[in-house]
Amino acid sequence: MSDQQWHPPTPPASAGYGPPPLPPGAAAPPPAPAPGYGATTAPGYGAPPGGWTPPPKPGLLPLRPMGFGTLLWAPFRTLRRNPAPVFGTGLVVQLASAIATAAVFVPFLVLAIGRIESASAEDLDAVMTGTIGWLILLTLVPVAVGVVAGAFLQGVMVVEVASGTLGEKLGFGALWRRAAGRIGPLIGWTLLVSVVVLGAFVLLAAIIVMTALIAPDPLTVVGVVLVLLLLLLGLAVLGAWLGTKLALVPSVIVLERAGIAQSVRRSWQLTTGYFWRTFGLILLVGLIVSTIGQTVVQVPVLGGTILAVILDPTGGATYEAVTIGSTIVGTVLSILVGAIIAVVQAALIAVIYIDLRMRSEGLDLELERHVEEREAGRPVSDPFAPPPAGDAVPTWS
Repeated sequence: MSDQQWHPPTPPASAGYGPPPLPPGAAAPPPAPAPGYGATTAPGYGAPPGGWTPPPKPGLLPLRPMGFGTLLWAPFRTLRRNPAPVFGTGLVVQLASAIATAAVFVPFLVLAIGRIESASAEDLDAVMTGTIGWLILLTLVPVAVGVVAGAFLQGVMVVEVASGTLGEKLGFGALWRRAAGRIGPLIGWTLLVSVVVLGAFVLLAAIIVMTALIAPDPLTVVGVVLVLLLLLLGLAVLGAWLGTKLALVPSVIVLERAGIAQSVRRSWQLTTGYFWRTFGLILLVGLIVSTIGQTVVQVPVLGGTILAVILDPTGGATYEAVTIGSTIVGTVLSILVGAIIAVVQAALIAVIYIDLRMRSEGLDLELERHVEEREAGRPVSDPFAPPPAGDAVPTWS
């Protein structure tokens, strides 16, 4: 008898083994399929009672405290996940700033150059003084436009990261409508930061001018300049510290619907114990996008300049045409790259905010609960609302 013909003996049913005998004429049931790759079996001898299950990731971010690498690349995934409304918002912001700047300065420069060329020798000083004064005042127009546009972009990116974490993908209009509800406090915060930074630079400039007028002695001027350099270094360190501690203010304003003062306190609280982690992420992402942006913008401009010299070394019409063309290409690339940089940097702050709340307030548990309730069709509340004061929440190292 061969191996193929041998079958294991079937114990009798009376022995208590195996299935009961089939009635006469009944068909045998099909054999149960063997477990395939990845199939689970009931716990038994040698089988683990259970296995580790990774945390859910319904959308952009995993619902757990994230590592440095995940945080580093999450802002870039934000742009890739929902590119049209995200990049479109950044592009609108950049175009608004560029158009406002051109609309203000181009007519003014044409008029100013005409007045300077037609002014007499005795009126030239007065014309130059007036021109500089108007130039300083007109600078406030694009600055104001940039403040409003930048604040709005921050709000849009906070909404995009928060909704993307929950697995939602909002369109252009939905993002703008949600962000518009908090535009007032965002503009107020951006204006406050702009005024503080501008005030620091004005103070330094005033000190330099007063020193040059009062102490013309070169040795004294050199000493004052060294002191100013140390003061500038100290202000840079102070600015980096405050900027890191208060980086989460826009996210708190939008997601927790808090006022400026309360948002400042919340940002300070959330970054306590995580300063260097937050500072390192902001600095590293800033260096990455700045380096890539400068490379993308400068290569066509330098290439156009070299090509213009090769084609027309005498600086004729061909040289001017190639130079103008490369300048236009560089300007367009600058706007496009600027939009990407602004989007990535704004998204990074929102990602850090969500991660720090997961670590210090157990936001990941609340987000998991929200997703489960939503999928079950039950009513849900805002998962990003701040926890009530005094509630005990889990913390992560």
